[in-house]
Amino acid sequence: MFDLLDGNNSDRTKRFVVISVFSFLFAFVGFSYNVWRTEKTESNNNVREAAFGMLQELANLEQLVYAIHYDHSTEEGTPRNGWVKIGLIQDMSMLVAPTVENKAVQLKEVWAKKWNLLAEDKQASDEIVHAIEEVRVEARLMLKDLD
Repeated sequence: MFDLLDGNNSDRTKRFVVISVFSFLFAFVGFSYNVWRTEKTESNNNVREAAFGMLQELANLEQLVYAIHYDHSTEEGTPRNGWVKIGLIQDMSMLVAPTVENKAVQLKEVWAKKWNLLAEDKQASDEIVHAIEEVRVEARLMLKDLD
């Protein structure tokens, strides 16, 4: 190795330095990409889990709305359970995407205005179901766009 640093071997020294620099750069770029890809994969997994959980809760909320409106069932559907589901949906939505979170906030607003009319008013039921569908669509779009 000391022969490479000798002034008589300047071409070999230059080649050694160039190869060393390129090797370092190649290793650095590879390591950086690996770290980025790992972080991105973990982030996507978190978004997926939150979105799937949210879709499940949206389906449960829709079932609750139908139980209250069509079945007039206080056993299968109570507004108190609806408030809990709305809170959970809103909490999970912030982990998915800002657009989904905005739709979840709108759902909460519709629920707050209409929950007490659910048993008697079909329009109230339809508005809540429509708001649920808007959140569902936005969540599915977000899942579709993941890398």
